[in-house]
Amino acid sequence: MTDVPKTILVIGTYDTKDDELRFIGETILGQGGRIVTMDVSVLGDPNIPCDHTKHDVVAAAGTTIDAIIALNDENQAMQAMAKGATALTLKLWREGAFDGVLVLGGSMGTDLALDVTAALPIGVPKYIVSTVSFSHMIPPDRLAPDVQMILWAGGLYGLNSVCKASLSQAAGAVLGAAQAVIPRTGAPLIGMTSLGKNALRYMVHLKPALEARGYEVAVCHATGMGGRAFEALAAQGDFACVFDFCTQELGNEVFGSSITAGPDRLTGAGMAGTPQIVAPGCYDLVDFVGWRPLDDRWQEHPQHAHNRLITSVVLNTDERCEVARAHAIQLAKAKGKTVLMLPSGGCGEWDRTGAELHDEVGLGAFLNEIKAQASCEIAVVDAHINDASFSEAALAIFDSWREAGTI
Repeated sequence: MTDVPKTILVIGTYDTKDDELRFIGETILGQGGRIVTMDVSVLGDPNIPCDHTKHDVVAAAGTTIDAIIALNDENQAMQAMAKGATALTLKLWREGAFDGVLVLGGSMGTDLALDVTAALPIGVPKYIVSTVSFSHMIPPDRLAPDVQMILWAGGLYGLNSVCKASLSQAAGAVLGAAQAVIPRTGAPLIGMTSLGKNALRYMVHLKPALEARGYEVAVCHATGMGGRAFEALAAQGDFACVFDFCTQELGNEVFGSSITAGPDRLTGAGMAGTPQIVAPGCYDLVDFVGWRPLDDRWQEHPQHAHNRLITSVVLNTDERCEVARAHAIQLAKAKGKTVLMLPSGGCGEWDRTGAELHDEVGLGAFLNEIKAQASCEIAVVDAHINDASFSEAALAIFDSWREAGTI
């Protein structure tokens, strides 16, 4: 345990879940931590006043409890509370009032918890204790990249030994995380996206080269949540530059896969003004959940079962052109320096000349469409994306930006 006690912000509806929330608080206190409490109730009041009342919460949302009650709509009411809780939590975080957050709720409280935790920076310990943890009703794009969820089993109405087990674990987990987390400091950070080395290998060349230049490199696994983490860090301005060389999640989003980083993929760095070097790694594949049956539209497409979790579908020429247009739309939102690198030899190990998924016509159509549609600077590289020469070309762009003071 650290010498300085860590403070946990505990959020919930203290009018209906007072016993459970107090139990969580007592457990944190019993483990040597401190607590700050926030009530997000609407109709009732807690038995003991909270540090931040429901009136404080609604004031942060620019309204009043009476106005929320007058809505006579529980959905709108909880969205207003979520807006206020998010704003107040961010204010408290910036003031250094807490070190980690735990939110308790059923489906209503979870809806609020997703907003609160998504607004906090990566690295802030954030836990949601919910009756609907891991449920398919929770959209992936609403999950904070580093949020932890614990199922609140057997505790919807009052305390018992089953729910105490869940609540005590959650209390210990968030306090332990707050005590153990290492704040990010040191060298400027480079953001990079990729898949495993079977498909994309440029990071093997780039990471040591960038580290030799004095940078730290964070490679995000572009399988949905990894892209979410990348976009969150980029949007917060945490990267000095990005090498976004696996944009495959954008195709997942276009074609409705649940393995998605959300509709904002390929915008975080650009809209933050961060210099970005982009390449369409594995643009030709759309990943679907492997244990679910594929829709009929994909049955005639070539498929690659990566494992029991992921099945990749190979896009046809028209679909590749649709992905090309999606890239152009997202990149047009950039406010900072952007170069789109296009490797004419292919964008994934499986589409090299002679490889099982090689499609020269499809690749050519994609490259022609994206060159016609994209408004940013384009650099065509006569290489495959995994070739060392491609990485060297990317480093040449990076070094020119450093010399010019862009980075």
